[in-house]
Amino acid sequence: MEAVIRTGGKQYRVSPGQVISVEKLPAAGKGAQVEFTSVLLVRTDGDMTVAPADLRRAKVTGEVIDERKGRKITVVKFKRRKNYRRTRGHRQVATTVRITKIEV
Repeated sequence: MEAVIRTGGKQYRVSPGQVISVEKLPAAGKGAQVEFTSVLLVRTDGDMTVAPADLRRAKVTGEVIDERKGRKITVVKFKRRKNYRRTRGHRQVATTVRITKIEV
């Protein structure tokens, strides 16, 4: 069984037992249970469910494993001949989740 969920503006194909890294989830500490209710597709043994009425009831449950910052990226602004240079760094916070259950 597998499903496609939407969280943090991205889509993820998940199955039970899989570990995924998603954008930071609000109020989710280590060991907390999270529910993804924005399910776009569910596939079970060759059957595919895409009907909106069925997907409203579908949900994917997971357990938060960790929350940490990703690697640093450098953002540079530059305008030639104007002596304008700005350099900034950014580290996005990500939540690591183990998918436990897919319900239809």
